Amino acid sequence: MNFQNDKAIYIQIAEFVMEKILRNEWVSDSKIRSVRDLGAELEVNPNTVMRAYDLLQNQDIIFNKRGLGFYVAAQARESVIQLKRKQFLEIELPRIFITMELLGISPEEIIENYKTRVS
Repeated sequence: MNFQNDKAIYIQIAEFVMEKILRNEWVSDSKIRSVRDLGAELEVNPNTVMRAYDLLQNQDIIFNKRGLGFYVAAQARESVIQLKRKQFLEIELPRIFITMELLGISPEEIIENYKTRVS
């Protein structure tokens, strides 16, 4: 995994886990990689992975079965979608609008570009 410099590593790991859930690679009630295994895979300190897991646990995306490890919560996919939609609409989209305005890109151009990429 290539980490970005502008965001804390534990947040990027949490986003990595959320992407796995959105792609249905990690599904509800399935066991996820241990803190040590994921730390080794991503070449980060296990404490950093634990911090990411704590964040996800606080958001009810994963849960800990004492002595067994971490599992994907039943409503995890819906929670991730809700969280990512909110982040997109409140943070990313306003930045896109500013860039569009600065570059003189019309909403129609965006719609046309979207149609050609999705079709």
